[in-house]
Amino acid sequence: MSDDDLLFPEDAQPDSPAAQGKTEPRSHVHLKPWKILIVDDEVEVHNTTRLVLTDFTFEGAELEILSAYTGKEALEHLRQHDDIAVVLLDVVMETPHAGLDCARAIRQELNNRLVRIILRTGQPGQAPERKVIVEYDINDYKHKTELTSQRLFTTIYTAIRSYRDMRSIEKQRVGLKYIIDASASFFQERSIHTLSKGVLTQIEALFRLQNSLYMSSTGFTALAESLNAPSWNIISATGKFEECEGSTSCQSLPQDTVQKINVAIQEKSNLIADDKYIAYLPTQNKKYHILYVEKGSPDNWEELKELLEIFTTNVGIAFDNIYLNDEIIKTQSEVLFRLGEVVETRSKETAYHVVRVAEYTRILALAHGVSEQDAELFKQASPMHDIGKIGIPDSILLKPGKLTDDEFTIMKQHTTIGHSLLKTSDRRMLTTAADIAYTHHERWDGTGYPRGLKGEDIPLEGRITAVADVFDALSHERVYKKAWPMNEVLAFFHEQKGKMFDPVLVDLLLHNLDALLKVKEHYTDNIPRAL
Repeated sequence: MSDDDLLFPEDAQPDSPAAQGKTEPRSHVHLKPWKILIVDDEVEVHNTTRLVLTDFTFEGAELEILSAYTGKEALEHLRQHDDIAVVLLDVVMETPHAGLDCARAIRQELNNRLVRIILRTGQPGQAPERKVIVEYDINDYKHKTELTSQRLFTTIYTAIRSYRDMRSIEKQRVGLKYIIDASASFFQERSIHTLSKGVLTQIEALFRLQNSLYMSSTGFTALAESLNAPSWNIISATGKFEECEGSTSCQSLPQDTVQKINVAIQEKSNLIADDKYIAYLPTQNKKYHILYVEKGSPDNWEELKELLEIFTTNVGIAFDNIYLNDEIIKTQSEVLFRLGEVVETRSKETAYHVVRVAEYTRILALAHGVSEQDAELFKQASPMHDIGKIGIPDSILLKPGKLTDDEFTIMKQHTTIGHSLLKTSDRRMLTTAADIAYTHHERWDGTGYPRGLKGEDIPLEGRITAVADVFDALSHERVYKKAWPMNEVLAFFHEQKGKMFDPVLVDLLLHNLDALLKVKEHYTDNIPRAL
């Protein structure tokens, strides 16, 4: 027998798994197989290794064995499969040191630190063990002559166990990154999604679970109802459920599982069912979350239950904090809208003017390339553009005819009055509103008021609000004029492009006219506004 052959002498003990042709009991649950890659230029080595590992299982999962006959072929497999657990790597293949070159490329070029590399050689002189262990990042070194069936089983078993633990540590690292990112961005719109994704990743890593969902609902789902009801929002998902993320339904979820989730909701308690764990998480704002995870087998749930409950309770507090912050922001926005409406009501402006201006502002901001967060800020601040009118006498503010020069001088003071009211705040929303109040009557050509700013010296939020305000004012009836037909409104903007208005914003208004008109039609002044 050549020293490139695997030997299977009669040294395996009769009661050993390898000798009996069996390993662990197979799980009744279908689990993702552990992948191993055989890299050897001898076909017989591949065949014999496959034969020995035919019945191998680890934690209920079988093996998926891949084959490569050169170092280059092995690297291609590793590029295509980022979840290979073990590489059984020969040294001498297309070159005397092909296996060593491959091992170095795995670690340095592919930056794969998780896969366990077991060097197998029939020619130890080509790769002395001490030199290889010191200079190459491999995890085990075996002479082919010593790899009996039992030792091969033991080697693969311990290597997969090591890979599992390394993978778990990496998942914890990724999960912690999600949690840290969410902690640093509680004031961002997607922070709930980021935090929930981190929760799922952390739970999978900490408790070795798989296939999970994090859902929220605004109402009670009865036992007979399903998760396809529109009241559900699947915030985050992993594994086979990942395709459901961001939707209101999940076809991958079996109906019997849906029923179990609804039982947990109905009973307002956590539930363990076979290989599934369902956590019911109420929040302070009368909503509730559902955490659903699966395990490879129904064993050891009781050991995990208490830890899971502590973990999910702490997570629930974090979500409550996010919802509380969201409520504060919404309240601030509502106050600004109401104040803006008070001013517009006093000046006999149309009922939905500030609402339409806010929506126009957001549309134009996003079209200009402003971030979603800043576009929302501009929208929330724009209703305060005329807040300074509270300091203008009714005799001027409500005059139906043209103002005299002296009256117009007083009217122009509403920009500085509004700015003075808001500028001392340390809240970004109010300081943005102060800038808008101060600059929404500046003109692109420098002939506006109160400071005669020109071009891009005018803050973007002021330029955008100016376009939105005039577009709405011209297209609706005011105390001093009738509504203009839309063709005349557009003609006015063409005429004032580069004069009164930022030319880029005029182009964006024209390109986004359909979206603006939808807002105009939705918030018609014929519909009473509830206050």
